[in-house]
Amino acid sequence: MNELLGPDGSVQPLLAGDPVWLSLIKAVMIFAGLLLLTLFAIWFERRVVGRMQHRPGPNWNGPFGLLQSLADALKLHFKEGIIPARADLFVYIAAPVMCAVPAFLIFSIIPLGGPVSLFGHETALQLTDLNVGVLAAFALASIGVYGIVLGGWASGSTYPLLGGLRSAAQMISYEVAMGLSFVAVFLLSGTLSTSAIVHQQEGGWYVWLLPVSFVVYVISMVGETNRAPFDLAEAEGELVGGFNTEYSSMRFGLFFLAEYINLINVSAIATTLFLGGWRAPWPISLIPGVNEGWWTLLWFFIKVLALMFFFVWIRGALPRIRYDQFMSLGWKVMVPISLVWIGVVGTVRVLDTTTDLTGWAVLAWVGIPTAVLIIVVWLLFARSAARRRQAAAPAGTTPPEDRVLPGTVVPASVGSYPVPPLDLAVPPAPPRRDRTADAGPDAAALPSSRTEPVPAGAPSTPGGERV
Repeated sequence: MNELLGPDGSVQPLLAGDPVWLSLIKAVMIFAGLLLLTLFAIWFERRVVGRMQHRPGPNWNGPFGLLQSLADALKLHFKEGIIPARADLFVYIAAPVMCAVPAFLIFSIIPLGGPVSLFGHETALQLTDLNVGVLAAFALASIGVYGIVLGGWASGSTYPLLGGLRSAAQMISYEVAMGLSFVAVFLLSGTLSTSAIVHQQEGGWYVWLLPVSFVVYVISMVGETNRAPFDLAEAEGELVGGFNTEYSSMRFGLFFLAEYINLINVSAIATTLFLGGWRAPWPISLIPGVNEGWWTLLWFFIKVLALMFFFVWIRGALPRIRYDQFMSLGWKVMVPISLVWIGVVGTVRVLDTTTDLTGWAVLAWVGIPTAVLIIVVWLLFARSAARRRQAAAPAGTTPPEDRVLPGTVVPASVGSYPVPPLDLAVPPAPPRRDRTADAGPDAAALPSSRTEPVPAGAPSTPGGERV
């Protein structure tokens, strides 16, 4: 069946022969599969976090609680849909749809498996394969930002608007780093087709050749999907509930559905671009026939499930970070690192294709100067940060890393983050109230360990004691 593939390994010639009814069946299977995967992802997350926190998680509806997500979905269907009085009706209703529809469309360009025989037709486990498939997925993911921003704005309330603006800034910032992490993959593979990129990883996964791009993408996909510890768009301690505060019923459910489908999408894209796609991991790949037929679908979903477990694990293990730290990580750390890494990968690619240098010689010519440059920049940055901290702390105040004792006044600005002046002196405790008068006559005769001043003329108990 390899003769039906394109010159770059894409499955476009194979998919071109699909009849319309077969494409419709694939579309329905993708839609139904994403709905089932969403129900499973919710149950999986609650069970894993429950185990991490030493509690059972959902275990009532269905065996092992598997039907709990379905029960929650039915509950949302039967809830009353409340529309705020100040909401923009059309935009308020359209915003959840703008989040959910692109999330379903992204999965159409993901190669779920290799060439198979389906209903007597030779096809691939993929709905469509575009020459710019990765860019199409990136563009569809960007549309979801509009749904979140418009949902917060159309609610006609302050906190949803703040949550929508914060989410827009967050997602746009991390889309930049995510797009830069794709560039190294394009340089190495020479194509933007998802199926061709999987074909190029036949000799080795890109996670080993492009580890920096993989790490940047993994961090970016957590920020892109508004997941903990980057769930600042729904920071309940600050924004009540974020952009979806004023939503209820299935309009809220569409936001929830889009979040979990995007979780599956970014995991599938990471699998496709860095983890070999539907190819079996080594040493299983050495077994004949494991990278053929329907077995490829199994390896793909095992990798996606592993990445979903990573999402759940960091949610249960890491606290929510501060917003300014989150934005600094995206713009001051991940974007510069990605730009430097693209330059390194491009240089290696040019030297490898235009010179007679061996692979180790190319790594020596590029890797050693890059490592020296990184160390020098890191030392300069650490020295500059230490000088800023020292200059920001007023003379005679306690350094921010030291313990603040009671009675110490914290300066108005510590480091790069302004804080209000706080008096941490603990006030004296108020005098404790004698509760014998409230307990009745029988409690008055009980001995009391407290001696409190008794005002003159106070009424007395039958025992002669004043209360």
